[in-house]
Amino acid sequence: MPSQTTPAGKPLGVGILGAGPVTQAIHLPALARLRDILEVRHIMDVDESVAASVAARVGATSSSSMDALLGDHTVDIVAICSPHQFHADQVIAACRAGKKAVLCEKPFAMNAGEAARISEVSAETGVPIVVGAMHTFDPGWLAAEGHWDDLPETAHTIRSSIVLPPNARFEDFATEIVARPAAGTPDYSDIDVIKSMMQGGIMGLAIHDLPLVRRFTPDFNDIQVLQARHVRPFGYAISLRTPTRTIELRAAMNSTWQPEWSFEAIAHHSALRIDFTPSYVQAGSATATFSRGTETTTLGPYSHNGYEGEWRELAELARGTKQPPSAQTLIDDLTFALAIADATVDSVAADHARRPGGIAATAGASA
Repeated sequence: MPSQTTPAGKPLGVGILGAGPVTQAIHLPALARLRDILEVRHIMDVDESVAASVAARVGATSSSSMDALLGDHTVDIVAICSPHQFHADQVIAACRAGKKAVLCEKPFAMNAGEAARISEVSAETGVPIVVGAMHTFDPGWLAAEGHWDDLPETAHTIRSSIVLPPNARFEDFATEIVARPAAGTPDYSDIDVIKSMMQGGIMGLAIHDLPLVRRFTPDFNDIQVLQARHVRPFGYAISLRTPTRTIELRAAMNSTWQPEWSFEAIAHHSALRIDFTPSYVQAGSATATFSRGTETTTLGPYSHNGYEGEWRELAELARGTKQPPSAQTLIDDLTFALAIADATVDSVAADHARRPGGIAATAGASA
């Protein structure tokens, strides 16, 4: 079991693996507002100069070694913000290092086998794991849970709609990014590029809402892709169905100024709409709106959003004042996302193979 020796009044120490834009523009601002309970103690990045520069902003130790961070006894909670292919091994290493809690950015594993390994190690060590799908920690979503009655059982249509400018715009609003990764120019004529972008869209963007979608989809193990299209420059339009549900996933990241991120669950006599703040925006919670006949009820906004909510959750888990999430829930969320991603990629590839001219070269959508 992890140690619980940190005094209740002393901030818990945070160590962050990976000092890229997510750490700089999301986690450090959120943690700065929670300095009474959490304190950044160690920043690790494979680029030593980036680690040193980012750590200097918060007065933390820096290193270019995961072992150095995991061996730092001032670190109670580890946040894993590295490229996703390293997540499983790093989560397991953090658990075995005796830390009190682990936050892993999505996805926390690349397949069901990795997820099962993580679950076993978490159970063996007693170290709770939180996956950074921030909407599940948003006070607007949590308030909706207490008011939706039988909507998860009766909803027939679920929608996730995302319209955002590129992440770099919000990152620049939040902070000056050190060593931003270079952006390439996609080759839209290459089906492998389109497949990769669709896979990335599901596992990098839609995955924030897929735990919410699954909550309203009791037959999530039986899902079929009706249509999947890539939306340029980065986005998707995906229609899915199960025996009892219609699911629409839409996203577009372009030069828009008016962002929107909404989730909807619709039944015959009631509906829920949740409007989330955009990624990287640290400006309060989502707003949940229920419609039942002619009555409308609005919940929120509240004082903080899901980014801060997940850190509050981690602090409670690390102190042992809250029960950790079910490992099976994390595994089911991951396998649901992987199933949609795999089926979407297969659908795009099959559609491409049927077209004599290959990928449609339209300005708004492709393949």
